[in-house]
Amino acid sequence: MNGFRKITGVCLLILTTAFAAVSQEINARITINSDKIQGTNKQVYTSLQNALMEFVNNRKWTDAAFAVNEKIDCTMNLIVNEHTDNSFKSEMLIQARRPVYNSGYTTTLLNFQDRQLDFEYVEFSPLEYTENTLESNLTATIVYYIYLILGFDFDSFSPQGGTAFFQQAQQIVNLAQSQPAWNGWKAFDNDRNRHAIITALTENTSETFREMWYNYHRKGLDEMAANADRGRTTILEALPALEQLKSARPSSVLLQLFSDAKLDEVIAIYSKANMQEKQAGRTMLSNLYPTASTRLEALTQ
Repeated sequence: MNGFRKITGVCLLILTTAFAAVSQEINARITINSDKIQGTNKQVYTSLQNALMEFVNNRKWTDAAFAVNEKIDCTMNLIVNEHTDNSFKSEMLIQARRPVYNSGYTTTLLNFQDRQLDFEYVEFSPLEYTENTLESNLTATIVYYIYLILGFDFDSFSPQGGTAFFQQAQQIVNLAQSQPAWNGWKAFDNDRNRHAIITALTENTSETFREMWYNYHRKGLDEMAANADRGRTTILEALPALEQLKSARPSSVLLQLFSDAKLDEVIAIYSKANMQEKQAGRTMLSNLYPTASTRLEALTQ
């Protein structure tokens, strides 16, 4: 496809050694918010922010070729709640977007707030990551979300295309189980933590969701520039997969991930449909997301 990388069914090799290369996949902007911390040396936050930016943006995460306009825009806002010596208690907001084919529009892939990120950091110490070895809760968490973002991105271009990346994120979760002091990784500790997300993405019931994700993006959004009605119809036909997921896993974290990333976009797409489709969409979305009734009022017009 002209202007977009071609994805094959061959399992992608994950490269985890850091080296300078052109066409890195991630275009990340990372910020450290230390407004809650008083009376400390603020330079450490600047040092950490710069180190994280270099760690993410200077690493080649896959063997795929990305053109400059295909890079995944990503923001990570790390909010420090407590800081004592080299110990940090924080949370992080992660957002990622990918461009839609032949348009100036970018669509959200992930919009998630991780409320459990405690870590140790000594100013100017190198941030390192090697496969099969976890040395820091901070870098383990950052790399986990990079692979999660890549998984969502590649799934949006080819059916099950992100499997290798989700498996890599799963491996990080498995390794983190040997670090009982690290938070955010434990099974059943939180139904929206890192363990819960990757479990939902790799269990059998995720296949319907992931197929919908591909149809929504590649056959829907990416086709809208050429034929808006055809692209919109494909998206509307894909969305009932969410009802199947809710029936199989009523409390699946994937439902909330989809809402956080996509609900406003879905409402905007439905708003261009005919009245019958709008009504059907409002009914379906109300059943899926009963607390979003105010936002869904737009579909009554």
